[in-house]
Amino acid sequence: MKKYGNWKKEKSTDAWKEYKKRIQNAKTVISLAKGKKQKECASNLNDPNRQNEIFRIAKQMLKERQDVLGSNCLKGVSGKVIVDAKGKDSWKEYMEKLVNEENEWDHRLSSRVKEGAADCIRIDEVAAALNKMKRHKAPGLSELVAEMIQATGDIGTQWILDLCNGI
Repeated sequence: MKKYGNWKKEKSTDAWKEYKKRIQNAKTVISLAKGKKQKECASNLNDPNRQNEIFRIAKQMLKERQDVLGSNCLKGVSGKVIVDAKGKDSWKEYMEKLVNEENEWDHRLSSRVKEGAADCIRIDEVAAALNKMKRHKAPGLSELVAEMIQATGDIGTQWILDLCNGI
């Protein structure tokens, strides 16, 4: 960090070269350490006492890559927060309260009812939305990324349009 600060203050070529040299040195050290650890792990796999470790590592990797779906806590009937509510009874009580709760409202609110078909989405709206999508993001449950859809060009835009208007 000190070399970066020096370079930022001085704005000289020598300070920049020293900073880049330190970065390259750090990358080399990290690369060597990673390689050493990988060789160590690979040699451990041949040991009969540590063969189950590969399954543990694979399970951990799979768990880290899963999407987070839902939460582990909810409010009970008494109003207290229940942490790690895994029992069916807790969820059943929570959902019954949530679904059967009556909300008060005044009847003064009104809106115009629109009759007929909903407005169709236009192709320029779909194209604008596709262009706004951020690139280099991890895929979700559909395993589609923005680059895949954008790479299809007009065909993909038309496909998305037909899909959205068909719903």
